[in-house]
Amino acid sequence: MRGRARRWASVTLVRHLTVAVLGVVAVTFVLTAVSDFRAIQLTEMAYLGTAAAGLTVLTGLNGQISLGHGALMALGAYTTALLLPDREASTPLLLVVLLAVLVTVAAGVVVGVAAARLHGPYLAGATLALAVAVPGIALHFESRLGGEQGLPVAPPEVPGWALDAGYFLTGEDPTRTKFIAYVAWLTLIVTFLLLANLSRSRVGRRWRAVRDDEVAAELAGIDLARARVSAFVVSAAAAGAGGAMLALAVRLAAPGSFTLVLSLTLLTAVVLGGLGSLTGALLGAGLLTFLPQVVTDVGTDAGLSDIQAAQLSPLVYGVVMVVVVLLAPRGLMGTVHDLVVRRRRPAPPPPPDSPHPPSRAGAVSTTTKGTTP
Repeated sequence: MRGRARRWASVTLVRHLTVAVLGVVAVTFVLTAVSDFRAIQLTEMAYLGTAAAGLTVLTGLNGQISLGHGALMALGAYTTALLLPDREASTPLLLVVLLAVLVTVAAGVVVGVAAARLHGPYLAGATLALAVAVPGIALHFESRLGGEQGLPVAPPEVPGWALDAGYFLTGEDPTRTKFIAYVAWLTLIVTFLLLANLSRSRVGRRWRAVRDDEVAAELAGIDLARARVSAFVVSAAAAGAGGAMLALAVRLAAPGSFTLVLSLTLLTAVVLGGLGSLTGALLGAGLLTFLPQVVTDVGTDAGLSDIQAAQLSPLVYGVVMVVVVLLAPRGLMGTVHDLVVRRRRPAPPPPPDSPHPPSRAGAVSTTTKGTTP
């Protein structure tokens, strides 16, 4: 049994690695072909998808509802800003991202332990308070964290190997904007690879067991508090990585970027894409990234002013959300999965044209029963 489980794990790892390599190739091809403006939009999709992937693990696999992931992203962004305050900063970019993730993991441990005994609306309320309180910390420590203006983030220099690779692929040196887009998408791919393997492991099965039936999971020997805390910590790590990418892309860590709207945006991406689906989290992040621009362009072409066209986006958000909830309760990827399963399911045999005649044994039994005195 253990040998079979190891073989299945190795096959799963190879499959996930293959998808990750194909993802790197696809991202490289796309980013070399688009403009800097599209690269900025793709970067936004990447950091939203990274944070939404952690939230879908927490909500979709473990059943915990969090409204405070924007605050966790703020911790990662401010850590990045403190480590890259100006162009003279010499901290390697990889180390900056890792430290941002570690800081967010530490915060995830504290919040996860405190919220381990909370369920449903109580957990949502606690994380909502976190989302409201954390941006205010920057206002309280204005001299260190920049207050309302925030902290500037120095964009990293493009390393020599990236310049050589970019010139080899496109014939021109990549800009800093595209370099940050590459970093953001590489972070997303690594995060998805780790989360996909973790969700298929024993830890992921424990998360699902706690989500499906807490009593049965506890009777099976699963520590409910430990499972919840571990899911929250993993989700916080993904949010920290997404916050670091946001700071690099925006080049600023300010309280206005991490309001409750960001937390609700992440939850919306998870619900639209499908709870428990990493692909759905990426799809939802892409929808929320490109939908405002598409709606604004359509409104402008229809004769609306720029302000009116921009105000049209929240309305379309709401309409899309309602339509998905009504027509696809399991999200976009959940609905696609159900359709694929229905197509693969064999069709039931056609009903017979005439009823089967009673068997001889049944007839004899009936006759015998009728003649019994």
